[in-house]
Amino acid sequence: MVAPRRKLDLRKTLFLLPNMITLSSIFCGFDSIRISARAGADGDDFYRASILLVFALFFDLIDGRVARLTKTQSAFGLQIDSLADVISFAVAPGILIYNWSLYQKGTLGLVVAFAFVAGGAVRLARFNVLTMGEGGKPTKPGKYIVGLVVPGAAGMLISLVVANHAVEGALAGPKYVWVIMALTLFLTFLMVSTIKFRSFKDLRLNARSVALVAFAVGSSLVVSLRYKPAFVLIWLLSFYVGIGLIEMVLTLPKRRRERAKARASAPPTT
Repeated sequence: MVAPRRKLDLRKTLFLLPNMITLSSIFCGFDSIRISARAGADGDDFYRASILLVFALFFDLIDGRVARLTKTQSAFGLQIDSLADVISFAVAPGILIYNWSLYQKGTLGLVVAFAFVAGGAVRLARFNVLTMGEGGKPTKPGKYIVGLVVPGAAGMLISLVVANHAVEGALAGPKYVWVIMALTLFLTFLMVSTIKFRSFKDLRLNARSVALVAFAVGSSLVVSLRYKPAFVLIWLLSFYVGIGLIEMVLTLPKRRRERAKARASAPPTT
Protein backbone atom coordinates (compact mmCIF):
# COMPACT_ATOMS: atom_id res chain seq x y z
CA MET A 1 0.00 0.00 0.00
CA VAL A 2 1.15 3.52 -0.79
CA ALA A 3 1.61 5.69 2.27
CA PRO A 4 -0.54 8.83 2.24
CA ARG A 5 1.28 12.05 1.39
CA ARG A 6 1.77 14.50 4.21
CA LYS A 7 0.19 17.85 3.55
CA LEU A 8 2.46 20.87 3.57
CA ASP A 9 1.87 22.96 6.67
CA LEU A 10 2.17 26.50 5.35
CA ARG A 11 2.06 27.82 8.89
CA LYS A 12 5.31 26.05 9.77
CA THR A 13 7.07 27.23 6.63
CA LEU A 14 6.28 30.85 7.55
CA PHE A 15 8.66 30.53 10.51
CA LEU A 16 11.52 30.17 8.02
CA LEU A 17 10.84 33.51 6.33
CA PRO A 18 12.02 35.99 9.02
CA ASN A 19 14.93 33.71 9.93
CA MET A 20 16.09 33.59 6.31
CA ILE A 21 16.01 37.38 6.23
CA THR A 22 18.10 37.45 9.43
CA LEU A 23 20.59 35.01 7.88
CA SER A 24 20.85 37.35 4.90
CA SER A 25 21.90 40.09 7.33
CA ILE A 26 24.54 37.76 8.78
CA PHE A 27 25.88 37.02 5.30
CA CYS A 28 26.21 40.74 4.56
CA GLY A 29 28.13 41.22 7.80
CA PHE A 30 30.36 38.22 7.09
CA ASP A 31 31.19 39.38 3.57
CA SER A 32 31.82 42.91 4.83
CA ILE A 33 34.37 41.53 7.31
CA ARG A 34 36.01 39.51 4.51
CA ILE A 35 36.40 42.60 2.32
CA SER A 36 37.51 45.13 4.93
CA ALA A 37 39.94 42.73 6.70
CA ARG A 38 41.86 41.46 3.69
CA ALA A 39 45.38 42.71 3.01
CA GLY A 40 45.66 45.63 0.64
CA ALA A 41 42.08 46.85 1.06
CA ASP A 42 41.63 50.34 -0.36
CA GLY A 43 38.96 53.03 -0.33
CA ASP A 44 36.78 51.23 -2.85
CA ASP A 45 36.94 48.02 -0.82
CA PHE A 46 35.89 49.85 2.35
CA TYR A 47 33.04 51.46 0.41
CA ARG A 48 31.83 48.05 -0.79
CA ALA A 49 32.11 46.69 2.75
CA SER A 50 30.01 49.58 4.06
CA ILE A 51 27.37 49.11 1.36
CA LEU A 52 27.05 45.47 2.41
CA LEU A 53 26.33 46.67 5.93
CA VAL A 54 23.71 49.07 4.57
CA PHE A 55 21.98 46.01 3.09
CA ALA A 56 22.37 44.30 6.48
CA LEU A 57 20.61 47.28 8.06
CA PHE A 58 17.76 46.85 5.58
CA PHE A 59 17.40 43.14 6.36
CA ASP A 60 17.50 43.88 10.09
CA LEU A 61 14.78 46.47 9.63
CA ILE A 62 12.35 44.11 7.95
CA ASP A 63 12.93 40.75 9.64
CA GLY A 64 11.14 41.72 12.85
CA ARG A 65 8.29 43.32 10.93
CA VAL A 66 7.89 40.20 8.80
CA ALA A 67 7.80 38.08 11.96
CA ARG A 68 5.08 40.30 13.45
CA LEU A 69 3.04 40.36 10.24
CA THR A 70 3.16 36.57 9.93
CA LYS A 71 2.79 36.14 13.72
CA THR A 72 5.90 33.99 13.86
CA GLN A 73 7.77 35.72 16.73
CA SER A 74 9.70 33.20 18.78
CA ALA A 75 12.50 32.88 21.31
CA PHE A 76 14.66 31.37 18.58
CA GLY A 77 14.06 34.40 16.36
CA LEU A 78 15.02 36.75 19.20
CA GLN A 79 18.31 34.95 19.80
CA ILE A 80 19.36 34.61 16.17
CA ASP A 81 18.50 38.26 15.57
CA SER A 82 20.80 39.30 18.42
CA LEU A 83 23.58 37.05 17.12
CA ALA A 84 23.14 38.63 13.69
CA ASP A 85 23.41 42.09 15.21
CA VAL A 86 26.65 41.16 17.00
CA ILE A 87 28.20 40.03 13.71
CA SER A 88 26.80 42.65 11.33
CA PHE A 89 26.57 45.72 13.59
CA ALA A 90 29.29 45.19 16.20
CA VAL A 91 32.13 43.06 14.79
CA ALA A 92 31.84 44.09 11.14
CA PRO A 93 31.69 47.89 11.78
CA GLY A 94 34.44 47.55 14.40
CA ILE A 95 36.80 45.91 11.91
CA LEU A 96 35.71 48.31 9.17
CA ILE A 97 36.30 51.48 11.20
CA TYR A 98 39.67 50.19 12.45
CA ASN A 99 41.07 49.21 9.06
CA TRP A 100 39.63 52.33 7.45
CA SER A 101 40.77 54.97 9.96
CA LEU A 102 41.64 53.96 13.53
CA TYR A 103 44.65 51.84 12.53
CA GLN A 104 46.54 55.14 12.30
CA LYS A 105 46.63 55.28 16.12
CA GLY A 106 48.00 51.78 16.58
CA THR A 107 47.06 50.05 19.82
CA LEU A 108 44.85 52.91 20.95
CA GLY A 109 42.81 52.66 17.78
CA LEU A 110 42.53 48.89 18.25
CA VAL A 111 41.26 49.37 21.82
CA VAL A 112 38.66 51.91 20.70
CA ALA A 113 37.43 49.64 17.89
CA PHE A 114 37.16 46.70 20.30
CA ALA A 115 35.33 48.87 22.83
CA PHE A 116 32.65 49.43 20.19
CA VAL A 117 32.36 45.67 19.60
CA ALA A 118 32.19 44.96 23.33
CA GLY A 119 29.63 47.73 23.88
CA GLY A 120 27.44 46.28 21.15
CA ALA A 121 27.61 42.79 22.68
CA VAL A 122 26.74 44.13 26.15
CA ARG A 123 23.88 46.21 24.74
CA LEU A 124 22.37 43.20 22.96
CA ALA A 125 22.72 40.95 26.02
CA ARG A 126 20.90 43.54 28.13
CA PHE A 127 18.22 43.91 25.46
CA ASN A 128 17.59 40.16 25.45
CA VAL A 129 17.22 40.11 29.22
CA LEU A 130 14.82 43.08 29.26
CA THR A 131 12.63 41.84 26.40
CA MET A 132 12.46 38.15 27.29
CA GLY A 133 9.07 37.08 28.55
CA GLU A 134 7.81 33.77 29.87
CA GLY A 135 9.29 30.78 28.09
CA GLY A 136 11.92 33.00 26.47
CA LYS A 137 9.46 34.55 24.04
CA PRO A 138 9.98 38.22 23.13
CA THR A 139 7.65 40.70 24.78
CA LYS A 140 5.84 43.48 22.97
CA PRO A 141 8.23 46.39 22.28
CA GLY A 142 7.63 49.47 24.37
CA LYS A 143 7.63 53.17 23.61
CA TYR A 144 11.28 53.59 24.61
CA ILE A 145 14.44 51.51 24.31
CA VAL A 146 17.16 51.64 26.97
CA GLY A 147 20.43 52.59 25.29
CA LEU A 148 21.11 53.38 21.66
CA VAL A 149 20.26 50.43 19.43
CA VAL A 150 23.32 48.68 18.01
CA PRO A 151 22.23 49.03 14.35
CA GLY A 152 21.81 52.78 14.93
CA ALA A 153 25.31 53.14 16.38
CA ALA A 154 26.75 51.01 13.59
CA GLY A 155 24.83 53.07 11.03
CA MET A 156 26.70 56.20 12.16
CA LEU A 157 30.08 54.58 11.50
CA ILE A 158 28.91 52.98 8.25
CA SER A 159 27.56 56.29 6.96
CA LEU A 160 30.95 57.91 7.59
CA VAL A 161 32.64 55.42 5.25
CA VAL A 162 29.92 55.93 2.63
CA ALA A 163 30.28 59.71 2.91
CA ASN A 164 34.06 59.39 2.69
CA HIS A 165 33.70 57.73 -0.71
CA ALA A 166 31.50 60.62 -1.86
CA VAL A 167 34.16 63.19 -0.90
CA GLU A 168 36.98 61.15 -2.47
CA GLY A 169 38.62 59.93 0.72
CA ALA A 170 38.87 63.25 2.57
CA LEU A 171 37.61 61.79 5.88
CA ALA A 172 40.02 58.86 6.04
CA GLY A 173 43.21 60.88 6.59
CA PRO A 174 44.96 61.73 9.86
CA LYS A 175 43.12 65.06 10.06
CA TYR A 176 39.87 63.43 11.21
CA VAL A 177 41.10 60.31 13.02
CA TRP A 178 40.68 61.83 16.50
CA VAL A 179 37.15 62.95 15.63
CA ILE A 180 36.25 59.46 14.41
CA MET A 181 37.81 57.93 17.52
CA ALA A 182 35.83 60.25 19.80
CA LEU A 183 32.62 59.49 17.87
CA THR A 184 33.24 55.74 18.19
CA LEU A 185 33.68 56.06 21.96
CA PHE A 186 30.61 58.29 22.25
CA LEU A 187 28.48 55.76 20.36
CA THR A 188 29.84 53.00 22.60
CA PHE A 189 28.78 54.98 25.67
CA LEU A 190 25.30 55.58 24.26
CA MET A 191 24.80 51.85 23.62
CA VAL A 192 25.60 50.80 27.19
CA SER A 193 24.00 53.85 28.84
CA THR A 194 20.55 53.97 30.43
CA ILE A 195 19.45 56.85 28.20
CA LYS A 196 16.06 56.07 26.69
CA PHE A 197 15.58 56.41 22.94
CA ARG A 198 12.25 56.29 21.17
CA SER A 199 11.38 53.06 19.41
CA PHE A 200 8.67 54.77 17.30
CA LYS A 201 6.54 51.65 17.75
CA ASP A 202 3.65 53.87 18.91
CA LEU A 203 3.98 56.38 16.07
CA ARG A 204 0.49 57.60 15.11
CA LEU A 205 -0.81 59.92 12.49
CA ASN A 206 -1.18 63.23 14.32
CA ALA A 207 0.10 66.78 14.01
CA ARG A 208 3.27 66.10 16.01
CA SER A 209 4.29 63.01 14.04
CA VAL A 210 3.51 64.70 10.71
CA ALA A 211 5.62 67.71 11.70
CA LEU A 212 8.47 65.42 12.77
CA VAL A 213 8.44 63.50 9.49
CA ALA A 214 8.14 66.73 7.48
CA PHE A 215 11.15 68.21 9.28
CA ALA A 216 13.20 65.05 8.76
CA VAL A 217 12.38 64.91 5.05
CA GLY A 218 12.85 68.65 4.50
CA SER A 219 16.15 68.84 6.38
CA SER A 220 17.40 65.74 4.56
CA LEU A 221 16.64 67.43 1.26
CA VAL A 222 18.62 70.49 2.37
CA VAL A 223 21.58 68.34 3.42
CA SER A 224 21.45 66.44 0.14
CA LEU A 225 21.42 69.60 -1.97
CA ARG A 226 23.92 71.59 0.09
CA TYR A 227 26.42 68.80 0.62
CA LYS A 228 25.99 65.32 -0.89
CA PRO A 229 23.25 62.66 -0.66
CA ALA A 230 25.70 60.37 1.15
CA PHE A 231 25.55 62.72 4.17
CA VAL A 232 21.79 62.30 4.60
CA LEU A 233 22.12 59.07 6.61
CA ILE A 234 24.59 60.77 8.95
CA TRP A 235 22.14 63.61 9.49
CA LEU A 236 19.12 61.36 10.09
CA LEU A 237 20.94 59.18 12.62
CA SER A 238 22.34 62.28 14.35
CA PHE A 239 18.81 63.69 14.46
CA TYR A 240 17.55 60.48 16.10
CA VAL A 241 20.33 60.53 18.69
CA GLY A 242 19.68 64.22 19.32
CA ILE A 243 16.01 63.54 20.07
CA GLY A 244 16.99 61.02 22.73
CA LEU A 245 19.53 63.35 24.35
CA ILE A 246 17.14 66.32 24.35
CA GLU A 247 14.36 64.25 25.92
CA MET A 248 16.80 63.01 28.56
CA VAL A 249 17.72 66.58 29.51
CA LEU A 250 14.08 67.73 29.57
CA THR A 251 12.95 64.83 31.77
CA LEU A 252 15.94 65.00 34.14
CA PRO A 253 14.23 67.28 36.74
CA LYS A 254 11.17 65.03 36.79
CA ARG A 255 13.29 61.91 37.37
CA ARG A 256 15.15 63.64 40.18
CA ARG A 257 11.86 64.55 41.90
CA GLU A 258 10.64 60.97 41.53
CA ARG A 259 13.84 59.58 43.05
CA ALA A 260 13.67 62.07 45.92
CA LYS A 261 10.03 61.13 46.55
CA ALA A 262 10.90 57.43 46.50
CA ARG A 263 13.70 57.93 49.03
CA ALA A 264 11.41 59.97 51.30
CA SER A 265 8.69 57.29 51.25
CA ALA A 266 11.10 54.39 51.79
CA PRO A 267 10.99 52.81 55.28
CA PRO A 268 13.92 53.71 57.53
CA THR A 269 16.71 51.15 57.69
CA THR A 270 17.86 49.77 60.99
